[in-house]
Amino acid sequence: MSWIAGKTRPDRNLGEKMRIATFTMPAVLGSEWGHNLAHAAAASWIGKPMDAIRITWGMPLCVYYDINDDSVTPRQHILRAIGGPLFSSMLLLISIAVRRFSPKDSLSRDVANVSVATNAFLSTVSLLPIPGIDGGPILKWSLVERGRTVEEADQVIRKVDGGLGIALSFFSGAAISRGRRVIGLLSAMLAVLSFGVALGWIREQE
Repeated sequence: MSWIAGKTRPDRNLGEKMRIATFTMPAVLGSEWGHNLAHAAAASWIGKPMDAIRITWGMPLCVYYDINDDSVTPRQHILRAIGGPLFSSMLLLISIAVRRFSPKDSLSRDVANVSVATNAFLSTVSLLPIPGIDGGPILKWSLVERGRTVEEADQVIRKVDGGLGIALSFFSGAAISRGRRVIGLLSAMLAVLSFGVALGWIREQE
């Protein structure tokens, strides 16, 4: 976070960068934890709680041991998956409001900027139709709810991810060419993931 602080304002000294990083890092971690805890809350609310939350490098991961659990209806699968994006979207709106009323070049503005960027990322990328990301289960169980079998829905997602991989590749190239390297690299990683799903190399597990 100190690197980002220096990138946006090269005139900042090391002390200022570290101070900003100290306050902005909780905004990033809080957004990520809140996103996943919202999934847990949604799952508990519908009476189909998740099996576990794994913590890897300080980051949470929602775990369901049986991703095709017959006791969970398609609508319940969708509700469990949509909890995180809804939370991130609400936090994004709050962050935008805080940024709007924060003085320019203030610490509160820096924290709000980071929160806006983090939750904009979480609320959009999480809806991509990739297995393991919220959009994958949402699309899959929407198809099952409309009459497709689980296997047919998985095949549809593979086809969709092939096109998504192409789109993300173009987007990545455009972002990098415009100097937005971080966005470009993240898009490239998502493109590789999409192609992996399309080719059957990556499959939804837990």
